[in-house]
Amino acid sequence: MNKKSIYRSAKAKKAVLTLYDKQMKELHISFQDIYVETSFGKTHLIECGDSNRPPLLVFHGGNATTAYNLKYCDFLLPHFHIYAVDTIGHPGKSAEISLSPFNQDYGKWAEQVIEKLGYDQIACFGGSFGAGILVKAMCAAPERISKSVLLVPSAIKNAPSIKSINMMFPMCMYYLTHKEKWFIKCILPMALKEEFVSKDILLTARCSIDNAKVKSIMPQNERTDQLRKYKNPVLVMAAEKDCLFPAGGVLRRSKRVWPQSRCYLLRDRGHIHELTEKEKQMIIKGLK
Repeated sequence: MNKKSIYRSAKAKKAVLTLYDKQMKELHISFQDIYVETSFGKTHLIECGDSNRPPLLVFHGGNATTAYNLKYCDFLLPHFHIYAVDTIGHPGKSAEISLSPFNQDYGKWAEQVIEKLGYDQIACFGGSFGAGILVKAMCAAPERISKSVLLVPSAIKNAPSIKSINMMFPMCMYYLTHKEKWFIKCILPMALKEEFVSKDILLTARCSIDNAKVKSIMPQNERTDQLRKYKNPVLVMAAEKDCLFPAGGVLRRSKRVWPQSRCYLLRDRGHIHELTEKEKQMIIKGLK
């Protein structure tokens, strides 16, 4: 493989894309692959959902894939005409060009994706790293985002990296032994309870860790003056015990920079969690 590839080898890339295609088949939905050209590189999207419903652009989490994310967000499928984008430089079918988490390149890339899809503006949904990309887009091109939902978002008030230090030792042990027990111990600080570490999470995360060069730096916090550029509706949902983006800081800052925002606390949950039916309906309503 080229030294600039995000994959460890050609075999590793095949493993990631095989799981991607397998998870798409498990959704049992009709979809089509779309590719758009941006100045940052070719970008792949899955177009799916109800074509008679409002359009929605969806961003997946870091080092995950659109296929996994659609399984997690399948409650959106009956309500929207979905464009689920593979983040550039992450596992998936977009160009293997990594963007900086420190500036607004991810936001500029997202703006170009929206333009190439043919929309002046569109509703957007993102979680974790993907929510951070959406935050960057809300700063770089606020007029392009008609409404947004940010789930456990980065780029608003990230926790100091020291807060996730307890994931380092089990990750090192996993690299040394490749035993699943160490991988689960690495994820537990984000999930809090082993019951939240689903089979799909394990498969997707392990596939990325084993085969791709993991992006450990999340989209970094945006300045207040940049965040205030966004004037449209936004729902921010943050987890109380999230070790990466704790709700206290995220919701407090969101209320300050976006007076129009609706903020919601995911009580007693960590970064990896399950949404209640009420919370899923809240997301749907926030995007319509």
